Amino acid sequence: MYQLYFNPPKSSWSLRVWVLLKELNIPFEPKIVRYLDDLSEQRQQFKAFSPTSKIPVLHADGLVIWDSLAIIEFLAESYPQVWAEDKVARTWSRSACAEMHSGFEHLREMCDFAPLARKPLQEIPAVLSQELARLNQLLEEGLTAFGGAFLAGDRFTAVDAFFLPVMARIETYALHQYFSPQVLAYQKMLVNSVSFKAWLTL
Repeated sequence: MYQLYFNPPKSSWSLRVWVLLKELNIPFEPKIVRYLDDLSEQRQQFKAFSPTSKIPVLHADGLVIWDSLAIIEFLAESYPQVWAEDKVARTWSRSACAEMHSGFEHLREMCDFAPLARKPLQEIPAVLSQELARLNQLLEEGLTAFGGAFLAGDRFTAVDAFFLPVMARIETYALHQYFSPQVLAYQKMLVNSVSFKAWLTL
């Protein structure tokens, strides 16, 4: 059985893998680890199961897979439902996940992942506004192109897992005015899902 090392509810990267496993009913053994105030001690402890001393990390039959995107691609080799069945939707999904994985740096910096908090931003800098506009455009594109309630069609896949932490940030920082009704309906569905509510209680 897979073993997932993760830290709820603070780790947005952990959430991506955890929620995908949950939504697709892929069995795994949860290994909850907590961040420490002493970063040196944390690195030392995490090194026991993670080559980078970071999470998430998946252990699978002697293999150690680190980085959320690498974990999802590994899972897809055994569970093709990780990605959309349609090739066009699958290709778009991979591109969107890669953009989320490496982009939106101002959103990450100014809007830390804090899903249990509510702290509306009083001022939105231009660089953040531009990223929110791009995010809305990207989400509308998926919701429109593939004709489903989810980003790549009618079921939850890896691309939804990758954007769930950002949908939670909309709640935390009261960013609703930057998104279309179509995107907000999608956002509401994700943050009200059973799996995400379970994550908040771990």
